[in-house]
Amino acid sequence: MRDIEVQLASGETRRFGELAPGAALVVNVASKCGFTPQYAGLEALHQEFGPQGLAVIGMPCNQFLMQEPGSDDEIAEFCSLNYGVSFPLLTKGKVNGRGAAPLFKELRHGKDPAGGAGLVRWNFEKFVVSRDPEGGGAPRVWRFRSSTEPGDPAIRAAIEAALAD
Repeated sequence: MRDIEVQLASGETRRFGELAPGAALVVNVASKCGFTPQYAGLEALHQEFGPQGLAVIGMPCNQFLMQEPGSDDEIAEFCSLNYGVSFPLLTKGKVNGRGAAPLFKELRHGKDPAGGAGLVRWNFEKFVVSRDPEGGGAPRVWRFRSSTEPGDPAIRAAIEAALAD
């Protein structure tokens, strides 16, 4: 997963492992969604856990009721002005179907607390990714559905476990 190429909203292409050399919280985001206020909680996690090695990464997605209609620049400006977002945003992309971002194709294997994996159901699904395990192997992925707030104790516990890996 760390070798998957991702494109930042600025147009720069990087490997996921360069953006998130340690643990990560990856979220498909949208500016015109009922869950949009979760940006504030994501930024709070970025501020709190970033110094410990957590990378919060948002990928704008317009697949759910066209709730992310803007350009990459408009989205970045909206996030910065309204929620003080300082974590990196990827270029707008798809999380499901034909043309889905390779990172999300991998993340969709992660299971939510009920054991569900597969397609992303809505905006603001959250994926906590651990550091790569010593000796190789795939990182652990915890998945949380849209209604789980960023500050939820289960997400915080997953972040702490991912940082400890």
